[in-house]
Amino acid sequence: MAGSSHTYEENLTAGDTHMARFTDEPLPHLIAGEPRPSVSGKTFTNYSPIDGAELGEICSGDAADIAAAAEAAEEAFGAWNSTPGTTRKAILHDVADLLEARAHQIAVTECIDTGQTMRFMSAAALRGAANFRFFADQAPSAADGLSLPAADHVNYTTRSALGPVGVITPWNTPFMLSTWKIAPALAAGCTVVHKPAEWSPYTAHLLAETAVDAGLPIGALNVVHGFGESAGKSLTEHPAIKAIAFVGESSTGSMIQAQGAPTLKRVHFELGGKNPVIVFDDADLDRAADAVIFMIYSLNGERCTSSSRVLVQESIYDAFVEKVAEKMKRVPVGHPLDPASVIGPLIHPRHHEKVCSYRDIAEADGATVIEGTGWADAPADGQWVAPMLFTNARNDMRIAQEEIFGPVLTAIPFTDEADAIKIANDIEYGLAGYVWTGDVGRGHRVAHAIDAGMVWINSQNVRHLPTPFGGTKASGIGRDGGDWSFDFYMETKNISVALDTHSIPKLYN
Repeated sequence: MAGSSHTYEENLTAGDTHMARFTDEPLPHLIAGEPRPSVSGKTFTNYSPIDGAELGEICSGDAADIAAAAEAAEEAFGAWNSTPGTTRKAILHDVADLLEARAHQIAVTECIDTGQTMRFMSAAALRGAANFRFFADQAPSAADGLSLPAADHVNYTTRSALGPVGVITPWNTPFMLSTWKIAPALAAGCTVVHKPAEWSPYTAHLLAETAVDAGLPIGALNVVHGFGESAGKSLTEHPAIKAIAFVGESSTGSMIQAQGAPTLKRVHFELGGKNPVIVFDDADLDRAADAVIFMIYSLNGERCTSSSRVLVQESIYDAFVEKVAEKMKRVPVGHPLDPASVIGPLIHPRHHEKVCSYRDIAEADGATVIEGTGWADAPADGQWVAPMLFTNARNDMRIAQEEIFGPVLTAIPFTDEADAIKIANDIEYGLAGYVWTGDVGRGHRVAHAIDAGMVWINSQNVRHLPTPFGGTKASGIGRDGGDWSFDFYMETKNISVALDTHSIPKLYN
């Protein structure tokens, strides 16, 4: 992926300019098209992962703020849902246009707020705009259904928007993931209350502000900042909210499901992963190694579909691991606004501590730890980490079973096809899998056998928006992408019309 077209110095200057507007006063909620403080007046501080400096105060929402946002979404739903699909399409394309115009501002903000590097965040707004365009184009036909004729009846289906929905997004690539959830909801005719992760609040505000500027009706998209136990819980429990789309940890998804149960909320979860990439001895090993490196060390390793377990056939294990280690040591760590950087600081001290703790866990379990090269000039108070590779690992080790969610790869040997499948599936997660082999038949066999929602053969994760995205087991419920997104945000109705040729039973003499 190409880096930013701007220089390091230009990005630093833009960062000072773009973040300045958020530091003078607390970042507000956006409810019914208006910036609002919390009803309680509470705020919390957001810190830079680069050097620990304060980025600003964030309004901390709770039940009262969620109630106001849900009311605004409920009031806006009727008009937005009745807006013709062609009009919704035009408005959402206008949103995409404005996102593209603000792409550099969004990218710089995302880098400073999350620690993700400009090499990847330079495309964040463009990917977000692509999400809006893709689902906008489907808005005119979103309600269309099927014709299902029978002998004596004509059946046809239609779909209608659920109503106001809640969207709760994570901190790893917050802008892109927000658009991935919000765009189809709006295209379907739903209105949205968005609760972004408290560690990465700024681009959620930019997205909602941009949507309003582009002409999205007041109240169609609302943002409430805050913590999961206050704002998040209130959103999942609010009776006006008909569904919750959540991206995050599996344990949090379990809590959200319980919180939404009394109001029978529909849920869509994109949760954790500990995804295997299986490398057979007949694979193109150079391409496989590059794909492995890309899928674990890009985006700071904070990617749900990362190939965090590499399963390598015994006959090539030592050579392949050596190849990966050599490439890993050349992956540059640096300032997120430097276009040359691949790995930046991790987002938060708590997450940094978690990721680094696995170095000691690996050694205690008997694995070998190989570290890459850190950034010599890294600010002392930032959340910096060098990439890591754990070798001589077994699948029963914690480093192979637990989602580390950082630039850390665990390499496990296997004997044959059956052993590879057994190891790949011996995990609580089932989001994605990757298979590298020169044998077409084996590629298909193994892909079918891997218990995961998505499998790529001889490729890294390359997203195609019409295809379904989601996982099995503890990795989630439901699918995003294409028409699968509308299945979640819309209710399907069947209408049956008699041809007057069938008999009607008579229950009398």
